[in-house]
Amino acid sequence: MRYQRAELPLKLDGLAAAREFFAGCMVDVDPTRENLWVAHVDDQSRCVHLSRHAGDETGADFPLRTIIADAAEHGSVGIVLAHNHPSGDPRPSDSDCRSTRRLATAAEALDCTVLDHLVFAGTECTSFRRMGLL
Repeated sequence: MRYQRAELPLKLDGLAAAREFFAGCMVDVDPTRENLWVAHVDDQSRCVHLSRHAGDETGADFPLRTIIADAAEHGSVGIVLAHNHPSGDPRPSDSDCRSTRRLATAAEALDCTVLDHLVFAGTECTSFRRMGLL
């Protein structure tokens, strides 16, 4: 797991801001390997914690317990996820949907909301929120 410092105050207040930020994160990783980025935000949409979970050509680890522990530790009000699909298909997989739903349910117990989950593939990006999956 690698942590990246964000320029403060980084605001992830909507799809455009999140897409721009995570697109920049994707530049620093091998596009043939899947990576999951998790941004925790406060009540003003400011990023208070960011983590990256590296994967391989077939998928990335989705550490539910770690994400929830980070949310509790940082007092997160919201979580924004992003990961890449080396396959080039920006559509969320069934596994992506299941994992995101499980996280949303667990986060709810902390009064934390999964705000969006973005899937990047090449220059394309899909949003769970925009697709009605959140």
